[in-house]
Amino acid sequence: MNLVWLLQLSVLYFGVLTEGVSTPEDVNIGAIFTFGTINGRVAKIAMEAAVKDVNSNSSVLGGRKLAISMHDSNYSGFLSIIGDNLILVPIPLLVTALQYMENDTVAIIGPQNSVMAHVLSHLANELQVPLLSFTALDPTLSALQYPFFVQTAPNDLFQMSAIAEMVSYYGWREVIAVFTDDDHGRNGIASLGDILAERRCKISYKAALPPETEVTRGGITDILVKVAMMESRVIVLHTYSKSGLLVFDVAHYLGMMESGYAWITTTWLSTVLDSTPPLPLVTANSIQGVLTLRPHTPDSERKRAFISRWSQLSGGSIGLNPYGLYAYDTVWMIAHAVRTFFDQGGTISFSNDSRLNDVVGGTLHFEAMSIFDGGKQLLNNILQTNMRGLTGPIRFNADKSLYYPAYDVINVIGSGFRQIGYWSNYSGLSVVPPETLYAKPPNRSSSNQKLHNVIWPGETTKKPRGWVFPNNGRQLRIGVPNRVSYQEFVSQVSGTDMIKGYCIDVFLAAINLLPYGVPYRFITYGDGLKNPSYTKLVNMITSNVFDAAVGDIAIVTNRTKIVDFTQPYIESGLVVVAPVKKLNSSAWAFLRPFTPMMWCVTAAFFLLVGAVVWILEHRLNDEFRGPPKKQFVTIL
Repeated sequence: MNLVWLLQLSVLYFGVLTEGVSTPEDVNIGAIFTFGTINGRVAKIAMEAAVKDVNSNSSVLGGRKLAISMHDSNYSGFLSIIGDNLILVPIPLLVTALQYMENDTVAIIGPQNSVMAHVLSHLANELQVPLLSFTALDPTLSALQYPFFVQTAPNDLFQMSAIAEMVSYYGWREVIAVFTDDDHGRNGIASLGDILAERRCKISYKAALPPETEVTRGGITDILVKVAMMESRVIVLHTYSKSGLLVFDVAHYLGMMESGYAWITTTWLSTVLDSTPPLPLVTANSIQGVLTLRPHTPDSERKRAFISRWSQLSGGSIGLNPYGLYAYDTVWMIAHAVRTFFDQGGTISFSNDSRLNDVVGGTLHFEAMSIFDGGKQLLNNILQTNMRGLTGPIRFNADKSLYYPAYDVINVIGSGFRQIGYWSNYSGLSVVPPETLYAKPPNRSSSNQKLHNVIWPGETTKKPRGWVFPNNGRQLRIGVPNRVSYQEFVSQVSGTDMIKGYCIDVFLAAINLLPYGVPYRFITYGDGLKNPSYTKLVNMITSNVFDAAVGDIAIVTNRTKIVDFTQPYIESGLVVVAPVKKLNSSAWAFLRPFTPMMWCVTAAFFLLVGAVVWILEHRLNDEFRGPPKKQFVTIL
């Protein structure tokens, strides 16, 4: 993509950065959000409150004032790409775009979605203006490709890790991913697939939704009908609030919110639950039993104080969600970084970009765009942040991710929800707040992973199996011998296609233990007049006539060379059969091992041995002398 054309596009967002040195009274920052969305409305209120709080404390910026200029992106993407050319879409925003951020801007908060973040990050790199976002959380945005883009909330890589651990915790092996087909959705689901693979799980089917502005009920119905035909019944929904609620409405209509299904959503649903209570009855009924995540923010006095202020700040128009707290902290993060910048002797100054000097004239005034000279220093100060905000301790790792990302795990019940546990990158799933575990050694063993009980779709507490036999899958062809003798092992029920026997019972028991569906059908081999050749039956597996065989098939050397056998489940060889006679127990039962004659002979030999010993010892051993009674006792 040509850099000049990219700058021409992105100036619509960043405006004109004038050359020169800013006045010492104001520090200008910008914000780009869609203020018609839930997160946009909450962020606007929170950022305005943060700017007011910063300016009311003269010690933060040393007497300077923080000025924020907000721009409503109004859902627009502004361009379509045809071949290698960029075509700008004429919209009313062009009228005011050049008036946006006419002052020297040192940092930008936003944009709201990952699609625009990928575009604007290139301009942030070029003009060296830090770009901070707490809602554009695409995992690929944290790469080295975007050094001036900073995610001030946990990115979706951690959210997908939490979902993968939940899938593993409940013993599921396959999931279906339903997602919006844009950078936000595709990259998030790609991360989920990678993490699931590490746990020997997988995404069995991916269903892509159109962009939020183009999604329709009919289109979603077609997608969910295909999903309902699949084997997996565990569905991960990664989209936006408008599309997500419409998906659940259609799923409820199609009977996909009944017992047997498990739905897990990303944080968009918890945002709706927090910011729009109470939900309409129709909406609440369509999301019963769903599991969702919410960014975890530790409890604190500052957080409780801000929550108590929220009704006054918002006028009761919208509820506070965690992204409002991140918006507030992001403003303070910039304020502290700017204060450190000034303490280091920095000045707010801009210089021309020599590569744009040749692009003059027109209405976009590229020649007026300038590079922020202190951008790298300010970015470094932001990444060195070590403060406690409304969202808890704020620090960045070397890869620009936040320390100790964590989420609340929520179960939607009735008109509200119930928190069933937590997930953190440090300790995994737990039923206690993760901040209480940070002082202990990490324990990620499976026995230490816990969540409270869940009420699943269909108002049941029984965990969904996670799969059914698919309607569009190929059945396994199971060959069974149609034998004449030993029909207790396997035989065909006369006059039907049913197969019965001990071997069939073992096969069905094994099938029921599998964590996934295996469609199959039994096919008899043999004419029923004589026993078929088992060697030929085994050879038919290698020739792809059958996929497997079930029966009393002996495991011999030549057969093991061409097929795999299960462990033997029938003992073979010679046995001894003896009658069993039940005897009544009595006090003289100890005499039963020998006959009376044997007992008499044993007693006679006992006395004979004693007499011989007495004869040999009587003359020499005093122990064998004395009265006859004593000598008799000694003999015994």
